[in-house]
Amino acid sequence: MPKINEIITFEHESEHDFEHNLENSLSVKKKFSDPKIYNAKGDLSKRWYVYYSYRNPKTGKLERMKNIYGRANNFKNKEDRLTILTTYRKRLLILLRTGYCPYSDNLDLYYKKKETVETPVTTTKVEKIVKTETETFSKTTPEVDHTPKMTLREAFDFGLKLKKTSVSAITIQAYSYKINNFLKWMEGNFPDIKTIDQLTKKVVLNYLNELLINSSPRNRNNHRVDLSSVMQILQDNDIMTSNIMKKIPVLKTKPNRNKTYTLEEQENIFHFLEEKDPTLLLFIKFVSYNFLRPVEACRLKIKDINLKTKTLQFKAKNKASKTKIIPEILLNDLPDISNMDKDSYLFTPDGIGLKWDATDNNRRDHFSKRFKSVVKDHFNLGENYGLYSFRHTFITKLYRALVKDSSPFAAKSYLMQITGHSTMTSLEKYLRDIDAELPDDYSKMLK
Repeated sequence: MPKINEIITFEHESEHDFEHNLENSLSVKKKFSDPKIYNAKGDLSKRWYVYYSYRNPKTGKLERMKNIYGRANNFKNKEDRLTILTTYRKRLLILLRTGYCPYSDNLDLYYKKKETVETPVTTTKVEKIVKTETETFSKTTPEVDHTPKMTLREAFDFGLKLKKTSVSAITIQAYSYKINNFLKWMEGNFPDIKTIDQLTKKVVLNYLNELLINSSPRNRNNHRVDLSSVMQILQDNDIMTSNIMKKIPVLKTKPNRNKTYTLEEQENIFHFLEEKDPTLLLFIKFVSYNFLRPVEACRLKIKDINLKTKTLQFKAKNKASKTKIIPEILLNDLPDISNMDKDSYLFTPDGIGLKWDATDNNRRDHFSKRFKSVVKDHFNLGENYGLYSFRHTFITKLYRALVKDSSPFAAKSYLMQITGHSTMTSLEKYLRDIDAELPDDYSKMLK
């Protein structure tokens, strides 16, 4: 069946003749809406297109048809884009008025118009593009599309390939894990769904509901976010007509917050590790005194430590490279690293400054499990206590020390330089979350 763009993009010497005697199409109930141009308010970074609606013969309701993009978005100035889209809009209107219907076979109309085609002489690039434009445009359900569809695996692999150019290896690893889980579930529950165009919101919702029942709202939401991120790439590249995940709401969850240690708990752990595991203790001190996240401490190499300037560089959560001072209290505990291999990792399973071939996630998991077996099990600590708790503990300790001799604003301004928070708002939210800000005793006001 011919696609509408094949008809729209032909030049016809008798185009204006089609407009004659067509007012009979404007019956009591119009079958279609007049095509319109979406120009994103002149924003050339967004996609422009022609859009319209057609009355579904079964339901009797006007339904939005697929947008006509053509090659208009290849041009980087407003005039050329508008020229092409105006031509598309005009020809689409003519076709609709002459009887084109996206829900039926338009073969006769196609051949009738094709017979009248005479290729005119063109003078501009825009006109040539308008003439040769043949990009598929149709409502995919009623019309036959012979273009091979990507399988589920091919589509998601393609999305991951594009994602690798913009996100970290850890993020790709998380995406891959969730995609593999989803595809394995699809094979077991919907084996007849082979291609990406067959995927529906209902099917995906069944998957998320099963995750919710068997795990937690947080895990369900995490899968939704990661799968949605890859599906958005597929939508942007016209592999999916829409991002199904965006139509599914996020569930409310109860935050699983790492608690701060009391002074007694922290001191007991430090004294215990001095004998039991000095390497783990030094790792914890980098988290505690330099306010690093555990994964950031795992990334440190010998070359990242500058003893002359008393600074360290590391890859932060939202920055490629970040520099912090090393406080004296930490420098005093640091062993001599001057003769160690600069490309070796500061922290490894077997000691300081050795080779360790592993991913960031695996390094973090090693120290998390090591902390559990060495510390948590020994002190019988609950699930809300972990390596991250030391960062909370010492930020709380530092803030309360600062605020004793200054205003809260001054204390937070100084604290921002130490913790690395980029805005006052983010720091204040963090301090509220860990209950670092506590009011003075208000007993007198209650009397």
